[in-house]
Amino acid sequence: MQRIIESFERQTMMQTLGAELTCVRAGHVEITAPILPGSQQQHGYAHAALIFAIGDSAAGYAALSVMPDEFEVLTAEMKINLLVPGRDGPLRAVGTVEKSGRRLVVVRADVFDGEVKVALMQGTMVPVTA
Repeated sequence: MQRIIESFERQTMMQTLGAELTCVRAGHVEITAPILPGSQQQHGYAHAALIFAIGDSAAGYAALSVMPDEFEVLTAEMKINLLVPGRDGPLRAVGTVEKSGRRLVVVRADVFDGEVKVALMQGTMVPVTA
């Protein structure tokens, strides 16, 4: 799992958002991020881009966690349902692998504000040679 930690540390977007990798295990990754003044929308809630970014990264790293070392993953598509506004933070994205195949990895991410689920996401990651 060291490669996931090292890859996450190279993501300048996650650094900009103040995000932290908080849990890494095979098929499961969690990322937390505060709702900073620069990542709010006009009503003071967490911007959908913040929610999407940490959810996509958590799901992508969950996919990477089940890949052989010679592969990386890229997001092919990702759907998001925003359920309620993220209000207080920190947000926590829980990424999981639903099904891993040779050509596609189906992933899911749930994003929470405390105990409240603010978004659910489902997508497809594509393995690529590193």
